[in-house]
Amino acid sequence: MECHIARATRPRQTLTRTALVAVLVAAAVVAAPGLVRAESNVQTGAGSLTATAHLDFQIVIPRVLFLQVGTGTYLTTNASVDRIVFDLTGTPAIIGNSAQQTAISGGDVSPGVVSARVIGNSFAAAANLTATTGGALSNGAGNTISWSEIAITTAAGVPATGTNLAHPGTPNLADAGSTTVSLTPVAKVINQTAQWTFKYKNTTVPPAGTYGATGVAPANGRVTYTITMP
Repeated sequence: MECHIARATRPRQTLTRTALVAVLVAAAVVAAPGLVRAESNVQTGAGSLTATAHLDFQIVIPRVLFLQVGTGTYLTTNASVDRIVFDLTGTPAIIGNSAQQTAISGGDVSPGVVSARVIGNSFAAAANLTATTGGALSNGAGNTISWSEIAITTAAGVPATGTNLAHPGTPNLADAGSTTVSLTPVAKVINQTAQWTFKYKNTTVPPAGTYGATGVAPANGRVTYTITMP
C-alpha cells in the first residue's frame, strides 16, 4: 500500500532590493511624525494656477535679569569689583576745605565714574534697586567717615536707553542699611542705563588713616547693589 502525503504549495513572494528600500523609507517616515519636511505645492492644468506654501516661525526669549555697576560686559557675568580711590596724601593743605575731590583711580569709564545698567524682562510692577552698606567707612581704629561724604551724580549712560538709571538714595548713601530707588517697567521690561560719578565732599577733617578699602567689616568700604525680579 502506498502512502502519499500531499504538501500544499504557496505562491512565491519576491521583494526586489529597490522595493525593499522604498518600504523601509516609508516606514521610517511613518515612525517619525516629528520629522521636519518642507512644504511644497504643485498645480497643473489649463487656466490660472495658484500655488501656496508656508513657513512657521517661533522665537523663544528666556526670562533675564542683568545688573551692572562698574566693569562689565552686556548680559555677561563678571566677578570684578571696581574700587573707587580718593587719596589726599599729596595735597594735605586742602583736607576739610569742602572742595570736592575727584577719584584718582577706579571706575570703568574714568576715575570715579562707573557704568550702571539694569535689564529685566518679566516685571509685573515697579521694582526697587537697593544700595546697602555695612556702616560708615572705618579706618579700623575706631574712626569713621560718613557715606554722606560721597557725592553722587548721574548722567546718560552708554548706550542711552531714554531713561537714566538713578542711583539708590541719591544724594546720599546710608551709613548702615539700605537706600532704594523705584524703577518702573514698560511692557514688563526695565532697560535703564547711566554713568554714575562719585566724588569725595571733603567737608570734615578726619583722623589719619585709610578708610574703607577692604570691602568688608570693619572697614565697611563696599556698597552692595541688589534688584529682584519676582
